[in-house]
Amino acid sequence: MYPPFRPREEDARPHAVLDGDVPRSFRLPAFSPHRDDILLAVCSWLGGLLLWALGLHNQGNRLLLPGWVTLVPLTLLAALELVRRTSPQLALTLGTLGVAADQFTQGNLATVLIFADLAYAAVVYGTPAAARRIPIVTGMVTLAATIGFLAWFRQPQALLFGLIVGAVSFAPALTGVTLRNHRQAAETARLHAEQTALLAEIDHDQAVHAERSRMARELHDMVANHLSAIAIHSTAALSIDTPEASSRALAVIRENSVQGLAEMRRLIGLLRQNDDSEEPSAAPTLDGLDALVEQSRAFAVDTGLTFALDDARPPGLRLPTPVELAAYRIVQESLTNALKHASAGPVTVALAHADDTLTVTVTSPYDGDRPGPRAPGSGAGLVGMEERVTLLEGVLEAGPVPRPDGTKTWQVRAELPAEDNSKELPE
Repeated sequence: MYPPFRPREEDARPHAVLDGDVPRSFRLPAFSPHRDDILLAVCSWLGGLLLWALGLHNQGNRLLLPGWVTLVPLTLLAALELVRRTSPQLALTLGTLGVAADQFTQGNLATVLIFADLAYAAVVYGTPAAARRIPIVTGMVTLAATIGFLAWFRQPQALLFGLIVGAVSFAPALTGVTLRNHRQAAETARLHAEQTALLAEIDHDQAVHAERSRMARELHDMVANHLSAIAIHSTAALSIDTPEASSRALAVIRENSVQGLAEMRRLIGLLRQNDDSEEPSAAPTLDGLDALVEQSRAFAVDTGLTFALDDARPPGLRLPTPVELAAYRIVQESLTNALKHASAGPVTVALAHADDTLTVTVTSPYDGDRPGPRAPGSGAGLVGMEERVTLLEGVLEAGPVPRPDGTKTWQVRAELPAEDNSKELPE
């Protein structure tokens, strides 16, 4: 919800009827001149006063006005220097009137120079529309003045008057346009640099997040099954007080401890891939599924679980390394979950490849109570499998599936895009 609108104190004051008809750029601004503008106004007025005191004038007194009248346009334009930043278009408009009035007096060089500065400031500090319009107008005025003086005097020296008009109007406006364009280019470059830095920071954060997720998946998949087996058999050793069961459980615990340490060393090798002193270990492939299933069969002593592998892939099939790693980890996590949660019955691992798609299916019993202890689960395994399949733009389905006899099985099915690379390898 937006907060209720409350008018400011200055908005609550009554306005004149004609205030709405006056353009915003010509309204009198809050009088807060810049320090440099104050200094410029004072110095300009004092310089013009000095020229007037010394009797240095631009022209003769056409209307035979008193000499002090020359100070009126000078004072006006010097005062307009105070608002050259806050209201540049108003300053230029009044300055034009002031410099025109100066032509009917003895004239003062400082008045003309102040007008040139007002033309420059109107382009630099004015609106974008004014910055485009003022150089065009001053250019046209310069051209018209040149043609007019040349037609009036009919002498080449008349071109000097047009040159003077251009020097005090068109040249400052053109200089202001150049400076404004440079400032805009610098601001654009700064914004582009900030956006580039922001995008780089976002890319860095995403890369760090992706790397942390990859490390989390690898750590979970490498160690979780070994720790699960250790937890199950250590619980069995504590609950079944027989020498044979304790000896068998300790043997499994030792085997899983050794294999877990080996997997941890492989993970450390992955993290040190940039270190020339360490060569990273090869990632597991689907050729190691036989050993993985046999290992799960050894871990499942006294659980009533049986394990089988049905590999229907074509002979000589070579798949991309990321696909084989993802499939291996999916099977590994599924077998670990079966050891943790499945009831007694068959656990089947099936592989098939058709239409450049590798299909991995792992089924395990879902109903009934399994004898023996179970290990707790955290749910991170399913998340890791989903992440792996998503990275390969595949499809993952995990959940209970009914069987014809009315019971259910837990099925994990992953379809991974996988082209056969065996044709690309030399014979």
